[in-house]
Amino acid sequence: MFKQFIGVFSAFTFLLVFTSLNQPGTYKVAKLKYNGGGDWYANKTSLPNLVAFANKNANMNIIGEEDVVEVGAPEIFSYPFVHMTGHGNVFFSEAEAQNLRKYLLAGGFLHIDDNYGLDPFVRAEMKKVFPELDFIELPYNHLIYNIKYKFPKGLPKIHEHDGKPAQGFGLVYEGRLVCFYSYECDLGNGWEDQSVHNDPEEKRIQALQMGTNILLYVFLEAQ
Repeated sequence: MFKQFIGVFSAFTFLLVFTSLNQPGTYKVAKLKYNGGGDWYANKTSLPNLVAFANKNANMNIIGEEDVVEVGAPEIFSYPFVHMTGHGNVFFSEAEAQNLRKYLLAGGFLHIDDNYGLDPFVRAEMKKVFPELDFIELPYNHLIYNIKYKFPKGLPKIHEHDGKPAQGFGLVYEGRLVCFYSYECDLGNGWEDQSVHNDPEEKRIQALQMGTNILLYVFLEAQ
């Protein structure tokens, strides 16, 4: 029964993505709202700016408004791409973890962007979602770093944080990347309006280009 359930949602998600790529303005991305006290709502201008950049420079057709979806909500299945960010604590209930798992197994995709301080919490909570999986660092030749814009050294370093190198981790289920985790990078801050963090334009463009790569990877790989 579970496999049949997943199969139905996989077909639905495939149809959603296929239709989205061929009819302008028919799909959206969403920000993930979670419990635990962390600021899931951070980076208010990030996704709209990324969507505008991707639409203009990669011929995508994403609706620009930012939707918010809760981890345990059935509405999460309406979004092929969900973005998660924040600085602090994250908590998934058992029901939320199972809902997120079903969403990802059904063809959905989660991008987690550590806005600084998220790492220990999100790793523990994603273990509830996929207890059998560990985050692995993706090699620099992975398609996500090369699908349109080339990043031969992997993730660009947007903010210093602890001075560690930026790293891109993934959860891979049966050969499919279901979650991409950008760590010590802060792509979302780079997507924000320039006036928010006063980042150099070069850094902002790198962040937006990498974000566009992620979106293209999600939508084109799902075909």
